[in-house]
Amino acid sequence: MIQLGALGLWGTLAAAAGNHPAAPTEGAAAAVAEAPATSELVVDLDDQMTDAEVDSFAHRYKAHLQQYSRFSHQDHLFRLLPEAGRQSPGGAQLTALLAALRADPHVEAADFALTYQIPESAPTALTRPSDEALPVTLAGASRPQDDDQRGRFVPNDPKYRYQWHLDQIRMPQAWTYTRGEGVVVAVVDTGVTPVEDLQGTELVPGWNFVDDSPDARDDHGHGTHVAGTIAQTTHNGVGVAGVAYQAKIMPIKVLSGSGSGSVNGIAQGIRWAANHGAQVINMSLGGPYNSQVLAKAVKYAHDKGVVVVCAAGNDGRGKVSFPAANLGAIAVAATQYDEATTFYSNWGKEIAIAAPGGNTRLDQNNDGLPDGVLQNTVTPGNIGKQDYLLFMGTSMASPHIAGVAALLVSQGVRNPEQVAQLLQKTARRPAQYRGKHDSHYGAGIADAAAAVAAAHQLLAARTTPPEHAQLRSLADTCYSCRCGAERAEARELLGLYGLGLLGLGTLGLGLVVRRRRGAVVAPTSDTAVFETL
Repeated sequence: MIQLGALGLWGTLAAAAGNHPAAPTEGAAAAVAEAPATSELVVDLDDQMTDAEVDSFAHRYKAHLQQYSRFSHQDHLFRLLPEAGRQSPGGAQLTALLAALRADPHVEAADFALTYQIPESAPTALTRPSDEALPVTLAGASRPQDDDQRGRFVPNDPKYRYQWHLDQIRMPQAWTYTRGEGVVVAVVDTGVTPVEDLQGTELVPGWNFVDDSPDARDDHGHGTHVAGTIAQTTHNGVGVAGVAYQAKIMPIKVLSGSGSGSVNGIAQGIRWAANHGAQVINMSLGGPYNSQVLAKAVKYAHDKGVVVVCAAGNDGRGKVSFPAANLGAIAVAATQYDEATTFYSNWGKEIAIAAPGGNTRLDQNNDGLPDGVLQNTVTPGNIGKQDYLLFMGTSMASPHIAGVAALLVSQGVRNPEQVAQLLQKTARRPAQYRGKHDSHYGAGIADAAAAVAAAHQLLAARTTPPEHAQLRSLADTCYSCRCGAERAEARELLGLYGLGLLGLGTLGLGLVVRRRRGAVVAPTSDTAVFETL
């Protein structure tokens, strides 16, 4: 059975309006704007504080610190409830307390206790006998075979023909390079349930930050759908396909069955994933206001080497939502079948790239189904059942990018900045692209095949020692470059060989050879400095 989601799923703030201050990197003591309708705060304390210092801190502010989960003390991330008389929702006293906390050197981040939620959508059923799953006769019995004549691998999943969104990012060509084997992708969402077409996908232990338990199953449907786009079991003769189908999924439940969750829980979920082996994090959630606590969690994961991918928002306006707009996150816009950005997709300077999010109002490919993103998940409102659902939203675009990021990580590109650069440099610009930079698309629509091919070439170059003459030529190029454009071109040339640039000195622009194995022969030029790693 295939069911249609009538509306894309997207996290919105349940708090009242009010601009939020900048992220910690932009000034932690920024002025506090009007408080939303909440009577508690969330505070991220210095990790070096002792338990006694934490208790003293709470007493000093006449407040109570409460754990959100059993990891609160480990992360020093707490709910802060002011004493009676200072708890009026949106009151001046609460706002003044937040300003004081942000000025305290023991506080790394503090904010209102915001709540995020997913708007409900009742799917409409559409069943076609021809779409029913085929017998699982191929599962485990055959290896995926590439179509050598066209350089494509087409999986045998019977509903794959409705997944136009995987063709849009050129997955059949990308699968001839890699399928994301072994990479751990955390889905920070409503949880993940191992539905029938996730049976061949490994789910590693995650955590439920709603109920503070290891049971992170999905009681909504959104998270499982997102996980399916990333790593639905593929080429098993059942259902549909996923982008990085040999990757592992780490379920991090931060949103409840009603689709709501606290910033505290989301921030702890990000940290937990980063601390427990996630290499990519997908967050198909967000809202219009910045949160210091959430921004700091994103930076924490990024600094630990995790690729953080976020949906840009479904408000259809020129403001990218948070945490997608935070530093360290890859903000993803949504496209439809004809490669135009969708009516709901947010846009802005922070957009890094675009990917299919679908539009269930249209059937542009004339396949008889609305052009949503199709995956297997539990049925919203009736989680005892599962189905193949068509959703639309930047929530659906983001996991396409998280999946392609997993493909790059599986090839050995581990640095989050390098992953983002490869994604953007290889993105293709559709006919609708406007000018040199389009704030609706970012760098363009993701091209998984081009990205993994570029990663393959880059890593091959890094493992092949450049010839002596090539090093001399690069040294001469770098020594002579003076303008920014020439320096950028030189950097790109060096990147092909895994080289980096040192600063300008009295002998000119130096080179440092960054090679992980094998010997490096230093050139005779005294204008270059070489080191082996």
